[in-house]
Amino acid sequence: MKVLLTGAGGQLGRCFQDRFPAQWQLIATTHQQLDITDQAAVTAFIKQHKPDVVLNAAAYTAVDKAESVPEIAEKINKFGPYYLALACRESAARFFHISTDYVFDGTQNRPYKESDNTNPLGIYGATKLAGEKLTLEINPNATIIRTAWVFSEYGNNFVKTMLRLAKERDELKIVNDQIGCPTYAGDIASAVISLIQADANSGIYHYCGNEVMSWYDFAMQIINTASVKEILSKKPTIIGISTLEYPTPVTRPPYSVLDCAKIQTYPVTFSSLQDVLNNILII
Repeated sequence: MKVLLTGAGGQLGRCFQDRFPAQWQLIATTHQQLDITDQAAVTAFIKQHKPDVVLNAAAYTAVDKAESVPEIAEKINKFGPYYLALACRESAARFFHISTDYVFDGTQNRPYKESDNTNPLGIYGATKLAGEKLTLEINPNATIIRTAWVFSEYGNNFVKTMLRLAKERDELKIVNDQIGCPTYAGDIASAVISLIQADANSGIYHYCGNEVMSWYDFAMQIINTASVKEILSKKPTIIGISTLEYPTPVTRPPYSVLDCAKIQTYPVTFSSLQDVLNNILII
């Protein structure tokens, strides 16, 4: 099995490399090695290397900044996966693409199913949704995995931000009325590998952590774990605030829980958030 990975330097890309089966062959590329917004380069690269599977873990994920540079977000999130999906169709490679809960507006009061109506609230979500649609139009055999609230030991994420702020401040104000499921990038990587091994059906799947909480709850668990492990010399006070008290250029979905029943027909697993934090929070 030869697998081409894009976005190899990101959270998911690095976790995927950590878990990659030893008997498979991996071609891991960053933006410098393969620009997914260059259609000619994508076509030539896939023709040259002839992968059996392509996993697109590259994305423009700066949710607020995307509002001021929509053309960049569109190139990466909409046309990048389209070029990859087209090249995969032409080479008979299986295409896997990572998408987001931000394709929904978060106004629902039950976990989102793959078939639920989409309604992105900003440029980031809109360009990710456009990428999904173009991908499946050009390559119906593609597989799209929507996920949410991704964190890991790598890159920039909520866990890293909380640890940094906890060392700098005595008090942290964290939004407590946005609800979702923290998702470890290592679990997403393992789920993708399971789908590849199972030769899973194409289409859209939802995958997120199985513990529902607010950002405030998530922050409390991070800070408490870091305190117990003596990573923090002092423990800041955590204060819950409303979304209205923390305005951002883009409104976040107030409810981002994804229904993972469909993907659970395959052998995917969900790690305990506490176990993951215990493993990745080190001095």
